[in-house]
Amino acid sequence: MKRLKITNDHGWTPRTLRKEEKKIKNISLRQRVMAVRLVMEGYLGKDVASMLNLCRQSVAFYVSLFNEGGLDLLLDRKYPPGREPFLTLEQQQELKQTILTHTPAELGWDIASSWNTRILQSYIREHYEVDMSREGIRKLLHRMRLSWTRPTYTLAKGDAEQQQAFEKQMDLIKKN
Repeated sequence: MKRLKITNDHGWTPRTLRKEEKKIKNISLRQRVMAVRLVMEGYLGKDVASMLNLCRQSVAFYVSLFNEGGLDLLLDRKYPPGREPFLTLEQQQELKQTILTHTPAELGWDIASSWNTRILQSYIREHYEVDMSREGIRKLLHRMRLSWTRPTYTLAKGDAEQQQAFEKQMDLIKKN
């Protein structure tokens, strides 16, 4: 088996790589730098792989990335784009504003005074023609930084005099 070599160090030394390792928070990226540093210090690829609990081919790949483009290419991770969201960003913002400024009863959805996933599921289906699961809606709300709280009710037609009389009675009861 051929020994791994750092053919182009791009100005990095094992000491500077060690300092860079300490700054990196992502563990998989830190392992990449550590693998290159250990090879640079003279360890065999299979020994580096066993020390870092990596595959031997991964260590060889990291060394080739480093030789080709330095630390920038080694730390560059291209993640797949992922699934396209059900609602566009504009629709999500519109939904968020609706949730924050209106109750379902105001918009003619049920007699409820607060939103829940079941009502939102019907609302999204009706307005955006998109079928989403209730769990998907819950995750969407979480990504929009909305949290569930118990609804707070205010009595709009409450009589102030009766409320004060009630509070006085409660104070008398507490004292006795």
